[in-house]
Amino acid sequence: MSKARILIVDDEEDILELLRYNISKEGYDVISAENGEGCLKLAHSHTPDLIILDLMMPDIDGLDVCKRLKKEDETKSIPVIMLTAKGTESDIIVGLELGADDYIAKPFSPKVLVARMKSVLRRSRGDGSENGDEVIKRSGLSVDTSGREVKFNGAKIDLTYSEFEIILLLIKNPGRVFSRKQIMTAARGDDYLVTERAMDVQIVNLRKKLGEAGELIKTVRGVGYKFNG
Repeated sequence: MSKARILIVDDEEDILELLRYNISKEGYDVISAENGEGCLKLAHSHTPDLIILDLMMPDIDGLDVCKRLKKEDETKSIPVIMLTAKGTESDIIVGLELGADDYIAKPFSPKVLVARMKSVLRRSRGDGSENGDEVIKRSGLSVDTSGREVKFNGAKIDLTYSEFEIILLLIKNPGRVFSRKQIMTAARGDDYLVTERAMDVQIVNLRKKLGEAGELIKTVRGVGYKFNG
């Protein structure tokens, strides 16, 4: 498989150069923008495999850019890593609500960022997947592991990569209760630090997207969640 194209977006030239150097030396094709408008244009014209997006920018902030990307058919499937000087729980939750695939706070270690970037790319491109070619069907909900497609009563449901991994974990293990930590590890890897509240937000968003099928995800008080279907 060819190396991925990475779009990096930051209004600080020194940060852009740091990202460009560390990502390019891994063999990736790197393109860059210094503002939100430039990001949106490049996302449409160059179809990147992943976007590393700064939150604080002068024209359109990163949250608005992410929101626009996730609303448009041409760009909604592009994974986004939010890069920001903020690191509060509320910022993490907002990023997750908008469909960001990961969140890294400045100052950051280039090695950690590259590792997290590779992890997101593996999930989004299906590299090294252990899911196999399988369609799991329960209570009107179907999950296609090879096509990464979810349907309810035949209607397709658009999910982020993390949301797909969460429903896949639950539907493959009906009745089994998973803790928030176990679910987040399955969705994002064991190096991802997130609060229980942020995990709950992911489940709330997933239930909303699933509609009636969202009721199949049950809360087990004081423990976590399970699929009851």
